[in-house]
This record gives sequence, structure tokens and C-alpha cells, in this order.
Amino acid sequence: MQHTEHGEQLEIVRTMDELLDEAQRRGEPVLVSQLLRAASLGRLVTRGLAAEAEPLLDEMLAHTRRHGLALFRADAHALRGRRLVLAKQEDAALTEIARALAILDDSNTPDMHMSRREWAKAQSSALLDCWIVLNQLGVYEAAEEVIARAHQAIRETAGPHEITLQLMNRIKMLLGWGLRLERVARHEEAAAKFSTAASMAVAVEAPFAESLFPRKIGVAAVDQVGVLAAALALAAPEPAHVDRLRRLLIEPGYPHEQVIVTIALARCLEQGGQHDDALKALHATKLTLAEDNSMPSMNLHLMREIARLDSDADSESSRALAEYSAALEVELWHMRESQLATLDTRREHERLSAQHGAISQQALQDPLTGLPNRRALDEHLRTLSASTTAQPLAVALIDLDGFKGVNDQHSHAEGDDVLRVVASTLRDALRGDDIVARYGGDEFVALLPGAPVSAAKQALGRAVTAVDSLPHHLSHGVTLSVGLVSLRPQERADQVLARADAAMYQAKRGGGNQVATAQSTAGESLIAEAEPGSEGDPQPAARQDT
Repeated sequence: MQHTEHGEQLEIVRTMDELLDEAQRRGEPVLVSQLLRAASLGRLVTRGLAAEAEPLLDEMLAHTRRHGLALFRADAHALRGRRLVLAKQEDAALTEIARALAILDDSNTPDMHMSRREWAKAQSSALLDCWIVLNQLGVYEAAEEVIARAHQAIRETAGPHEITLQLMNRIKMLLGWGLRLERVARHEEAAAKFSTAASMAVAVEAPFAESLFPRKIGVAAVDQVGVLAAALALAAPEPAHVDRLRRLLIEPGYPHEQVIVTIALARCLEQGGQHDDALKALHATKLTLAEDNSMPSMNLHLMREIARLDSDADSESSRALAEYSAALEVELWHMRESQLATLDTRREHERLSAQHGAISQQALQDPLTGLPNRRALDEHLRTLSASTTAQPLAVALIDLDGFKGVNDQHSHAEGDDVLRVVASTLRDALRGDDIVARYGGDEFVALLPGAPVSAAKQALGRAVTAVDSLPHHLSHGVTLSVGLVSLRPQERADQVLARADAAMYQAKRGGGNQVATAQSTAGESLIAEAEPGSEGDPQPAARQDT
């Protein structure tokens, strides 16, 4: 997206917002998370919109916590780190990355909401977003570890595009690392980084040709991508690289890529005796990127290169300034080492805090289905009943028809599998903000905030149909009987659940596989209306999004 014009970027952001709005109405948790990420990232890379990403990232964190989507929650912290770098709050950015990595350290089991391939891609994406911030901050040792993990996450499923992206990211990191090592006079180590990057620039040719990157079919990658050309030039600066680097420098790209290409160009010009042209190129890029804060370490590389070329080595004042600069670079290097130690300390702290929170969470989670348990249901019901924005609140008690036969004819292990499948199907059939909890045995409760009975009946009818349509080897033929009521003012949890239970038995008496709604007032008998769930696949009516 950063390779497009500003007007196109704004149009992409607008389209992302429309898709997000549509996804939130449908309520599929993973899709909503993906689009919240896309909408946030679009703003972070579009000039003038970075501040608008903050409320979206807050929403992404709340949404992913609510639905237990650990990888996307880690990604939200990583993107927050990216936003904080832009705001020049580097220490706070490091804390966000520590939080993200702590979550990722404990997220090695595929999420039940995603396929294994989708989960691996989400894990790699979150790690890459962490890597970007670490690379921005110049914490290269940690960045190397993180990008290696990102590659490992998708190594079994990676296609040419993913391989190309990983190689190009590592090349950018190695070049930045090499420039950083030069600033503390570790020239041999810097040369090794440049050499490795150049080897990778050659190796990327094959997957690049089959990836989504080429803008010119049949043209070598090194002639289309600035950092690849820069890798060859920094490993062996010579005038032969100048024309290619000049051409690639004017191509749209990331700001930090422009810095790398400019430094490579300046060194090649310097080798050809074009000292003034080298300085002009460096100053031009400095002016172009004057308002860019996305890569503070790269800005320092650029200023150091200008100072190196612009000083008079024979001047006593220049020598004194160079000595002072070298002393400052050593201090900055020690600060970088301190950043590494800080990252490790905060990461461990966040991991231990997360483990403590997980233990607390287990007390509110049904271990078989992963849904909230009865204790958590009571808390949700108490919170929603006190919230004006959650009204009207639909409450449904859901019982499995024919479940006893599964245990009797097969085994309790088969019965557990059926409960897990039904729980997942229920969760996917309802909106993102609806709550499904395991009430006990083969009973579930659904809370639909902001849903009048008519809309809730359609949504639950869709859930009934979804379970009825499951392959027999997964469901063993079980169906749902649903009792649906609406919470009354001042009504206690046990009262509303009792009414939902009565409506559920009305659905049972009607033959099951249906939704029965109940409306009654004090002193009146129960009036129930049953609606089979197998007559179609009704769409939920519009209702307030909470």
C-alpha cells in the first residue's frame, strides 16, 4: 500500500472501512479481526492518518480479548508499537512489542476458529509486525530472532511470494544492521552483514519471478527493487551500480528503503570521485524524509553518512567533532544493549502476567468446548442486564435433541466430540458480540445484546439450521431445541433462565429442531411460538451493534 499514490491510499482506507462495517454486521470474529488490522495498518502507512489508527487498535484489542483470538491480539499490540514509533514514544513501543511477543510465546497451539494454514499465516503476520518495530528501533538481535520465527511459522506452506517477502525483509534488516555496526567502527562485522545481504539478493531472483512483486515481467529482481540493488552495491561499492540505483531511488517505496538506496548510491558515487553528487543525493533524501518518523535508526544512518562526507578530515575542529560523535555512538550502542535487556525483562514479565491471567480465565472457561462456563455466564448476564446499550437483551436456552443416544450407542468420547462441534457451530452462526456459554451437560445459553426477539429468532434459526446441516459423522444426527425470551426490567438471572427453559421444553414438545419464543407477564400463562430451524436459512434482522 505504501507503494501507491496518496489518493489511492485514501481510497483503499475507505474501502477497508466499508468492508469492516459489513463484517461487523455479519459478526464473524476472525474476519472482523482481519479487517480491523487492515483498517488500522492502512492508516499507519498513509500520510496524515496515523492518529486515526488508535481507536481501531483499541477496538481490535477489545474484540480479540472477547473472542480469545490470541494471535490477532498480539498483532494489535505490535501495531500499537508501530503507532508509538511514529509518535516518537520508543520506550512505550518496546513495551507493546514485549506484550505481543509474550502472547506469541504462549500461542503455539492452532486456534479452533481457524484452519492450520490460516493460523500459521496469522502467526507469521503478527511476528512480522513485531519485527518491523524492532527493526525500526534498531534492536537487530531481537529482530533476527523474530523474523526467523516468522519464517518457521509458514515454512511448510510458503509459496514463492511469502519466500520472496521473507528474503527481502531479511535483506533490509541486514543492511540496517551493517550500517549500525559501521557507526561503532565494527567494520568487519558490517562487511559480513552486507555480504550476506548480497547473497540473499541473488537468491531471491528465482522466487521473485513467481511472486506477486514483479512490475516488469522478465526483468531481474535487482533491477526492480531498490534494496536488492543496494545490497549488491553496499557489499562492493563501484560506479557500475550508479545508474540502476538512481533509477530505483525515484520509484515509490518505504522511507527506510529510500535511505538504504541513497546511502548505497552515495558510496558508489564517492568511489567514482563524484563527492559533491554523493552529498547532493544524501541531502535530497534527507529533505524528502524530513517529516518521516517511521524509522529513527535509519535517519541516524543518513545523518551519519552526510557528516562523514561533509567533514574536512584535516581540520582540527572536524577531528574533535568526529571524536565526540564516536563517543556518542558508543553511548547509543550501550543504550541499544539496554533496550535488548529491557525487552527481555518486559517480555518475561508480560508472559508471567499472562499465565496468571490464564489461570484466572480457566475458572471462567468450560475446558471441553472452550466456551464461557456457567460462572462466566452469570457475570455476563449481570453485566449486560445493567447496560442500557445492551437492551433489548435476548436470552436463549439451547438443548441438544438426541444427544443421550450418542453416548449410549457410541461412547462418551464421541459425545464430547459432538459437543465441541456443536459449540463451534453455534459460535460461528451468531454475531461476533453475541455470547454462547455452556450451561451444563448438553445445554448451552446464548445472550444476544441489542436484539429484539424477532431478530434473535432469525439468528438462532440460522444456528438450528447450521447444526441440522452438519455431516452425520460429526453431529451423529443431533439437533437443537431452543427456548428464546427477552430479559425484563429488574428480572433476575434465575428468572429469565427459567422462562427460557420453559420455552425450550415447548420446542421439545413440538418435535425439536426448532426455536420457541415465549412472551408472558405476571399472572399470565406461557405463550410459546415454535419455529422450525430447517425451513430455510433466515438472515438476521438489523440490530444495534454493541
